[in-house]
Amino acid sequence: MQIRNFSIIAHIDHGKSTLSDRLLMRAGAITEREFHAQMLDDMDLERERGITIKASAVTVFHTHHGEEFMLNFIDTPGHVDFHYEVRKALQACEGAILVVDATQGVQAQTVANAYAAIEVGLEIIPVINKIDLPSADPVRVAEEIEQVLGFKAEDAILVSAKTGQGIDELITKLCDALPAPRGQADLPTRALIFDSLYDDYRGVIVYCRVIDGELRKGQKIRFMGNGKEYMITDLGKLCPRPKQVERIGTGEVGFIVAAIKDLHDVRVGDTLTDALKPAPEPLPGYKPIQQMVYCDFYPSGKTQYEELRDAMDRLQLNDSSFSFTPESSDALGFGFRCGFLGLLHMEIIQERLEREFSIEIVQTAPTVTYEILMTNGDIKRIDAPSELPNLSQVAEIREPYIELNIILPADTVGGIIQLCEDRRGTYKKTEYIGAARVILSYDMPLAEVIYDFYDKLKSVTRGYGTMDYDFSGFRSGELVKLDILVNGDRVDALSLIVHRDKAEMRGRKLLVRLKQEIDKHLFEIPLQAAIGGKIIARETIKSVGKNVTAKCYGGDVTRKRKLLEKQKEGKKRMKRIGSVDIPQEAFMAILESEE
Repeated sequence: MQIRNFSIIAHIDHGKSTLSDRLLMRAGAITEREFHAQMLDDMDLERERGITIKASAVTVFHTHHGEEFMLNFIDTPGHVDFHYEVRKALQACEGAILVVDATQGVQAQTVANAYAAIEVGLEIIPVINKIDLPSADPVRVAEEIEQVLGFKAEDAILVSAKTGQGIDELITKLCDALPAPRGQADLPTRALIFDSLYDDYRGVIVYCRVIDGELRKGQKIRFMGNGKEYMITDLGKLCPRPKQVERIGTGEVGFIVAAIKDLHDVRVGDTLTDALKPAPEPLPGYKPIQQMVYCDFYPSGKTQYEELRDAMDRLQLNDSSFSFTPESSDALGFGFRCGFLGLLHMEIIQERLEREFSIEIVQTAPTVTYEILMTNGDIKRIDAPSELPNLSQVAEIREPYIELNIILPADTVGGIIQLCEDRRGTYKKTEYIGAARVILSYDMPLAEVIYDFYDKLKSVTRGYGTMDYDFSGFRSGELVKLDILVNGDRVDALSLIVHRDKAEMRGRKLLVRLKQEIDKHLFEIPLQAAIGGKIIARETIKSVGKNVTAKCYGGDVTRKRKLLEKQKEGKKRMKRIGSVDIPQEAFMAILESEE
């Protein structure tokens, strides 16, 4: 039996989940009745947002020229934040189907994912999807593919995943053009873990691709990363429903159950081997993940700290690119500092916590990681402004920079250049794709992108602009820590690290937002923005007034004055001992302070 392992990669919304469903149906794995939208996206969240978040692996069988083929395919996400998931899936394949929308053409993620596949050395089959739409222009799109990515225009296969047109030709091409797996059956077992999930009854389920040797039921396996050993109790494949098998051979994909209780034993990218006859060295794993965006999650409402920790533990198993460490704050109590790949990733994690574990959380504003060069030459990484050491010991603060590629209509270039210049971007180059579209490249601080850059990009380009970014390193800049003082007390959760040129403007805007969010108290509350010991902006929330002299009519003025003085004394005392309630919305105000 011949084996073919391949991935489906594309820009978000170019129809790869529908295409994978159609391939499943064509191979007889699902019936017409089951061919519903996004068969492989089993999270509710994936269906609702119409995006793939997790890669998922499915095995189907197909007979071609009288020979049986086992097709293992891995559906991958398309969104820029989940680039890491795509890389994981590609390591487990020999080939990839690159899907491009016949109406939209090559987009930013198409380019990024194609390069990721070329880097791993995969055979790529370009496919132009959605040719059934009235606005489809496959000839122009084929030319774009040739111009930008260098694949021959005539090699592109035209398909419509919705109607099933061209699917047979694609399956034939898969069987003929993709290379067979390169593993050796007689070598010691080595299998690459590319995903895992937690099941309440069976423990950790590990998805892996066998590179050399085989996995059998009852075999004793070892994780080469941490040396832990387990006995395989169950082996299976998704077809797309789980089906038990006795062995998974060289080059095949499947899942194993081995009564693994501890979530932390399984690490994606680790190598599995036979415990009795171990392989001499592990497979090359993945690049370590670089989390770029950090924020704090605190339990709120009925949720307890322990519940939040357990839920995050389980999420982390399913999503190795999410990390958390305990954190405490005077205003919000005990919580966690969490690391994410990007803002969409942060939103998804937050929604999964609320839905799958019904947990209520308070979330602080996101920040990026900074690198601090100390005066003694040490380099320190911090991911919250409150961790910034005393400035007398700091030689320079470095912030993360990214290489940003934006694909957009040629007539909106002016607006985007203006947007990038406002965000401290450095122009690199412009390339034209056809007559109507342009690729703009910029070097930019990540901190300027994570808030609302994507939304601004979409509105300037009327929804047609797409972006992709790659981390390029840390660079020093004129960065300062902006502290916010409420009633004279510094509130750590509200402090920011900003560029000196923008500090005063950011501080003013933030104070105006806070003034709207914090309710009036019985005493006057000063709000101040400070850099070090220097106050650069101030707003005052007036106190709630009560007319204490209302009951005095006529009579001596000293009586009124006495009452007013008494009120003044009371307010002074309150200000000394009273505390200011800062609502959750105030912490979120930092996010919108760009406006």
